Amino acid sequence: MGDLDSDLMTLALEQARASLDAGGVPVGAVLAAGREVIGAGHNERVQRGDPVAHGEIACLRNVGRRPSYAGTTLYTTLSPCQMCTGAILLFQIPRVVVGEARTFAGDLDFLRSRGVSVALLDDPGCVAAMEEFQTRYPEVWSEDIGGR
Repeated sequence: MGDLDSDLMTLALEQARASLDAGGVPVGAVLAAGREVIGAGHNERVQRGDPVAHGEIACLRNVGRRPSYAGTTLYTTLSPCQMCTGAILLFQIPRVVVGEARTFAGDLDFLRSRGVSVALLDDPGCVAAMEEFQTRYPEVWSEDIGGR
């Protein structure tokens, strides 16, 4: 493919699909510095019974401690919720690439207003994964951000 954002979103979508295959919420995330993948993760809220194990949080947990997130980009298959937005701001991640914001809009303008560069890909694969999940597991979706 060659396009860095698309390539890394493909990795995030692989993470999302791994969660869906395990009966979980299909949100995947990758943290990268250029082409170097620093860490990846997917939503494990269902699998771990952990209400804060969202995809972006799992990714950051897998990255581990870092002195700085300068120069990094967080790739996430779904527009971040308020909790994940807070983590992005707390760690001063300068750029976020979002796979889709159709099934959950989040608040991308809030991130932008706080100086975060946001790119929205509107990726059909990301939309399809979340729509499949919402159809198969509506009760699980309503437990979390979908119930609002």
